[in-house]
Amino acid sequence: MTTNQPDESDLADAFGSGDERVLRAVYERWSSLVYTLALRSLTDVAAAEDVTQQVFVRAWRGRHTYHADKAPLGAWLVGITRNCVADALAERARHERLAHAVADEERSAPAEDPHDGMAERVLVAGELDRLEDVPRTVMRLAFFEELSHREIAERLGLPLGTVKSHIRRSLARLRTRLEVIE
Repeated sequence: MTTNQPDESDLADAFGSGDERVLRAVYERWSSLVYTLALRSLTDVAAAEDVTQQVFVRAWRGRHTYHADKAPLGAWLVGITRNCVADALAERARHERLAHAVADEERSAPAEDPHDGMAERVLVAGELDRLEDVPRTVMRLAFFEELSHREIAERLGLPLGTVKSHIRRSLARLRTRLEVIE
């Protein structure tokens, strides 16, 4: 039984031509090797699949750097695989370090006292009550319900510019009043 697969030297010679059919043949020929190497190193199916894809994307983009007289195409792809696996392992290590740092930070952060800032909240609430009805409603929606300017405008049926103006003027009034109080 004969197969229609080109031999390795034919693929290597044609790889730099830019013919996507050659890329397909190269993928069919070496993807299982690349995937197996990646899976053995990373022990994660999804990561190995990602690395396999990265290898062939990098190979295709860098095909002009491949020289058949320097190395067999399979060996060149294995080299790219090693680099992609190293990048994936480094990325995994970065994520683990970050996760540990966040966990450490959360463990070492002092518990918040529920009474901290109570006076400031009461003061701000009192100053909000001194605003006129529409600006007070706009400010409460913005800061207590955390709605965007657009959401406030839609909820109250006001133009977006009006909502922004109410917030800007109200913040200026609150700042002036709070500076006097301090």
